[in-house]
Amino acid sequence: MDEGKLKGVVGAVLELEPAAVGDGTSADTVEGWDSLKQMNLVIALEEAFGVTIPDEDVAGLTSYPVIRAVLREQLAA
Repeated sequence: MDEGKLKGVVGAVLELEPAAVGDGTSADTVEGWDSLKQMNLVIALEEAFGVTIPDEDVAGLTSYPVIRAVLREQLAA
């Protein structure tokens, strides 16, 4: 998985510089990370990486480390 691409997608949706996206990036630390941005993030990740994120994982994608782990899992499937 291209982590630079992942940071770019997350940064674009959350209006952050890709370099600012890292393990500390979460719904608790990013102002404006709300339910709408959450859904936009899921859609952007699915489109960028050609995966489908299961509905049961969507609500838990509230931090960069979790997003990275779920995406790796989906890419390996």
